[in-house]
Amino acid sequence: MKESEIMSKDGMVRSVREIVVPGELLDSGKLKPGNGTYVADGKIFASQLGIKSTKSNYVNVIPLGGRYIPVTGDNVIGKVIDIGPSNWLIDINSPYPAPLHVNEVPWRVEFGDTARYLNVGDTILAKVLMVDETKRVQVTMKDQGLRKLQGGQIVDISHSKVPRVIGKSGSMIQLIKSHTNCRIFVGQNGRIWLDGDIENIVVAIRAIRMIDEDAQTMRLTERVKEYLESVMKPSQ
Repeated sequence: MKESEIMSKDGMVRSVREIVVPGELLDSGKLKPGNGTYVADGKIFASQLGIKSTKSNYVNVIPLGGRYIPVTGDNVIGKVIDIGPSNWLIDINSPYPAPLHVNEVPWRVEFGDTARYLNVGDTILAKVLMVDETKRVQVTMKDQGLRKLQGGQIVDISHSKVPRVIGKSGSMIQLIKSHTNCRIFVGQNGRIWLDGDIENIVVAIRAIRMIDEDAQTMRLTERVKEYLESVMKPSQ
């Protein structure tokens, strides 16, 4: 499916990036294979449904859906779903459980005293510490900026849309922050935490939903900026 035009929900005609299906030819030898691709007979093919992306001489396929698969080093927003005497079990929006050991938190936790620091339902900003070949996952909170998240609102989007929400060099998320004056943390697992005035949070969430729904369309940054400027002034 080559780049084409679609009629969006608001009645506007928009350009759409090229969507490819598994087995579709991406390149005949000029580029290098990236994520979401495989090579056969010297040619590069798509291994999954997604959006074709070419960057730094690599051709990639950005997935359109599916569950988040943890990658070492990813920052994620997790929810505590169970507690043990020396660890917590964290839901990171993945098929795989993610334990957080007491040695991987910024507090000195005595054996059996875990509920004093994190309880079921608490939300944390964490990092994927390790993923082994059997998909066993470990997360950590022992890094700069990682913390327990107090209050605020959580928005869930497709993890494949996270790069569009962040934007090139952080441009998109900074655009939303500057107009809404909200504190925003974006997890690679498709969870976004926002805090600020409730009216501003609503505007920020609407902008994020716009990106989530129209991530494959062109001129998205301009349209998000137009929306933000139409409802509120940038913070001084």
